[in-house]
Amino acid sequence: MATQKLSSLLSVSTTSASLRSLGRHFSWGRGINRFSTSVAIEEPITPPVQIDHTQLLIDGKFVDAASGKTFPTLDPRTGEVIAHVSEGDSEDVNRAVSAARKAFDEGPWPKMTPYERSRILFRFADLLEKHNDEVAALETWDNGKPYEQAANVEIPMVIRLFRYYAGWADKIHGLTVPADGPYHVQTLHEPIGVAGQIVPWNFPLLMYAWKVGPALACGNTIVLKTAEQTPLSAIYVSKLFLEAGLPPGVLNLISGFGPTAGAAICSHMDVDKLAFTGSTNTGKIVLELASKSNLKPVTLELGGKSPIIVCEDADIDLAVEHAHSALFFNQGQCCCAGSRTFVHERVYDEFVEKAKARALKRVVGDPFKKGVEQGPQIDAVQFKKILNYIKSGIESGATLESGGDSVGSKGYYIQPTVFSNVQDDMLIAKDEIFGPVQSILKFQTLDEVIRRANASRYGLAAGVFTKNINTANTLTRALKAGTIWINCYIVFDAAIPFGGYKMSGHGREKGIYSLSNYLQVKAVVTPLENPAWL
Repeated sequence: MATQKLSSLLSVSTTSASLRSLGRHFSWGRGINRFSTSVAIEEPITPPVQIDHTQLLIDGKFVDAASGKTFPTLDPRTGEVIAHVSEGDSEDVNRAVSAARKAFDEGPWPKMTPYERSRILFRFADLLEKHNDEVAALETWDNGKPYEQAANVEIPMVIRLFRYYAGWADKIHGLTVPADGPYHVQTLHEPIGVAGQIVPWNFPLLMYAWKVGPALACGNTIVLKTAEQTPLSAIYVSKLFLEAGLPPGVLNLISGFGPTAGAAICSHMDVDKLAFTGSTNTGKIVLELASKSNLKPVTLELGGKSPIIVCEDADIDLAVEHAHSALFFNQGQCCCAGSRTFVHERVYDEFVEKAKARALKRVVGDPFKKGVEQGPQIDAVQFKKILNYIKSGIESGATLESGGDSVGSKGYYIQPTVFSNVQDDMLIAKDEIFGPVQSILKFQTLDEVIRRANASRYGLAAGVFTKNINTANTLTRALKAGTIWINCYIVFDAAIPFGGYKMSGHGREKGIYSLSNYLQVKAVVTPLENPAWL
């Protein structure tokens, strides 16, 4: 399987979004224009796709919300409405769960041979490949990520993930277990039932694939809630699932808000399993609602403040480029973003100068325009949050090397921002900013940087840059994180598990480890009468 490096095809991104309610500029007493970046912002390009479906998917049909309510999904390039989408709430969740329960208990999906299930997943992947460009355009339009990133990297990865799980569908089986006595013992790996899934807005379809793929391969049925900011691409591809032959009720899609639709899924007594990707604070709520209802098991992929460690013997040019993409990829809206860059004191000044130069070359603009690397942030809330963190960094004494302001007269654009002389107790070094803000810290010894890197409530990922295998081995075993990249970053593959330590979550997604999230193990014991052997 082709391992994908997400940062390898970064181009196109950003446009415009109205900031009327926020005001246009923050005045912090710095000559922000001295820290300008490459800009390619013009009138927004018309997306090459039309919106055909905006309803909920329940029991194999696209339907309006029971309340009749809709909500707007916005173009982050302009803040203008793309479409009005049906707003699901608890009543719609009840309908969706009932359909999923019936499909699991009475429908053909769990009773199909695993091979037949795999054929449907393969057909879906083929349809998705056929519609790659339309799906990518929806993802860019609704999210603001570069079209070239969506079309050339992310959607092909989604296709690869579904083919990977299609391949697993007929290879899931239990074991025969020897026992101390005349018994035949076997284990059955059974589908868990109705899976409730909640996906985030930063990678709408990748997270859809991470959750839907293993759940369906294992024979479960699903009720999935999209992020209210980015519902469109999931609706589109779920239509393709129906075309591929997925039976009614197996996959149900609810667009709506966390406190209503999301809470209803988490609290539902007939949902057997939850999987959530999002913030740590919301993850705590998901876990609490699951425990207060039917103690359903929960998989959580949450926040991060991932360290990158650049040792004194590192290839500095390589480290600068990877650290740049580790932070600025997807507008910095990435849970495993390398948002704490620790650089050895002997190479610190060189690294900072090169990191600054790279940030100043980063092209910000309409994500549909070829060559653009960075698009708008997702919405006004995130835009304002990021600018407040930049203000905090300046006020706390970090050195602003580049960026530090918004870009253009409309749209949620922010300049690629680099801070040096960052200290561990600054908010920009502790909090998950989820934006294009790189913090560069200085260290002296390995023991010191291990202690500082681990001094975080998060533990999602880390990067290490060194030419010394012993240094690499020391750091990979000492760092408390679910993924460690050595002399690379943001390398993803369908078979590589992903998940966090500490408050970055529970469980693993992708790879063989993700299957256990959607299976139950049953032991079956049968007496043997006069067995020839044991």
